[in-house]
Amino acid sequence: MIYDIKRLEYECDCTSISIQKWNRLMEDSVKANGSKIKSLIKKHIPSLYESLALNFYNPYQSNSVRTKTHFIYIHSGIEYFLKFE
Repeated sequence: MIYDIKRLEYECDCTSISIQKWNRLMEDSVKANGSKIKSLIKKHIPSLYESLALNFYNPYQSNSVRTKTHFIYIHSGIEYFLKFE
C-alpha cells in the first residue's frame, strides 16, 4: 500500500473502547510501516505527534498495522486508531 492519503484523523485508542470495538477495528489488519505512519501523524495531526513525543525513539512502532480504513499506530503498548482517506 502506498501511504498517499488526503486526510488522517485520530479516532480513539485501545484504552477507551470495548473489546468488541477493538476486534472490529483490528479485523483484517496487516503489518504496516510505523515510521511512515509517524510521518503522516506529524503532517496531519501535529498535536498528537507532540503529545506522544514522537520526535523520540519508539520501540513499539514496528508493531503497527493497517486495515482498509485505519492505521493502528503502536506507542508504549497502546494502539492508536487513525482513520484515513
